[in-house]
Amino acid sequence: MKSIKIYWLPFVFLILSAISFCTPKEKTNTSEEKQPFHTGTFAEMEQQVMKHRAIEAIIWGMPAVNLDLMHQAMLRETSAKDNQMLYWSRLLDWKTQTLTPNTDVIYFTPFFDTKLVGPVVLEIPPADDGAIVGTIMDAWQMPLEDIGPAGADQGKGGKYLILPPNYSEQVPEGYIVLPSLTYRGYALIRSILRSGSEADLAKAIAYGMRMKIYPLSQAQNPSPTAYVDAAGILYDATIPYDIGFFESLDRLVQYEPWLERDRTMIDKLRMIGIEKGKPFAPDAERTQLLNEAAEQGFTFIDGMYKEVVKAGPFAKGSRWSFPQSIAMVFKASQEQFANPDLYPVDARGLLFSFIFFTPKRMGEGQFYLMALVDKEGQLLDGGKTYKLNVPANAPVRQYWSATLYDLRTHALIREMSHAGRSSQSPGLQVNDDGSVDLYFGPKAPEGKESNWTPTDPNRQFEILFRFYGPLPSLFDKTWVLPDIEPVN
Repeated sequence: MKSIKIYWLPFVFLILSAISFCTPKEKTNTSEEKQPFHTGTFAEMEQQVMKHRAIEAIIWGMPAVNLDLMHQAMLRETSAKDNQMLYWSRLLDWKTQTLTPNTDVIYFTPFFDTKLVGPVVLEIPPADDGAIVGTIMDAWQMPLEDIGPAGADQGKGGKYLILPPNYSEQVPEGYIVLPSLTYRGYALIRSILRSGSEADLAKAIAYGMRMKIYPLSQAQNPSPTAYVDAAGILYDATIPYDIGFFESLDRLVQYEPWLERDRTMIDKLRMIGIEKGKPFAPDAERTQLLNEAAEQGFTFIDGMYKEVVKAGPFAKGSRWSFPQSIAMVFKASQEQFANPDLYPVDARGLLFSFIFFTPKRMGEGQFYLMALVDKEGQLLDGGKTYKLNVPANAPVRQYWSATLYDLRTHALIREMSHAGRSSQSPGLQVNDDGSVDLYFGPKAPEGKESNWTPTDPNRQFEILFRFYGPLPSLFDKTWVLPDIEPVN
């Protein structure tokens, strides 16, 4: 009997263990116990995803929205229409609220549309008594071709023919043919002044007004080009980080064909209410969500901008920058994103949040350096005074300039008398060694008014230094632009 009892003990132990395992136990709050994973309700998750997709739409759609805002400003504030010549009859002042414009050239910006009229011709005159720098771009501001001495006509002048998407008819001879993936686009054209004199200003305007734009269907007898002057008009094309951004993006989606490279965005835009063939009509709740997403989008882009610029010195140890991510966008866009392994959407969105236009050949007609901080690495403060020494023998065939912009909007600082100084500025003081001292601040240093640019004491600012007709010494860095120094 004793041996039998011993034989059954293991089975009794197993039964008692099973009963113990199956009996509910009182939970204890220990550090090892895992808490349940809470994902939220479907409605909460849907709002999160919708907001994320809205931010993604801002980054993706930035270049097209940037152009649409300029186009809308033209239609809203001037009498100009598509396939006409919008221009400024004097150097830009703060009322032209585009992104980092040049205040030392005469601007011509014809907006073209081939949807109704078919191919459009843009005639550029020979560079015999003038100088043109410019680029023709599609609705995404991707370059179709440069014009002028640094462009396809090589300064000889020419007729550029812009074709609609999928155009299959025979093209006549004698044109520089530019197939476009979009119906709309524009040309950013700058007529360069030989000096800052009133006479040379008049010549630059007259030279630019020799350009023509008209439909190919009128080539045998084109109607006179309509020139519309935007000088003195408040022309606001700054980026609205609110529902207005999505309204602009919807105009693009409704008007232009979907590009193969962007088909992944169709469903993402549909979720936030943008869908081809349907009205964009968000209710109050969705409008609030999109406004919040736009504010977050600005915070992300602004932070990325500051980090990228500060991290991309042009010369060793310099605070002046030409970020490599921007160079990558220029290269990819010049090839119309032909590389299937490269589509820098993030860098492109960043780029067009603070500039407009992409050249076909960067560095031939113009080059840019930017600075957000002084020599000590501190953001430029409109309440302080700064000095920049431009060394002698600047590496340019034409001229250099330093222009100030509002750090938040990247537009000209509002209500300022002027936005910059250049090597062509009348009365510019030159040092005995050939260098030039420029000053930036709320008040001009005594005796330095002609070399001074005003700032808003309540705003931070940035500086864009332009080289027109850059020379090799800029790129091989035998000539280096010093950092901006605070003045005590």
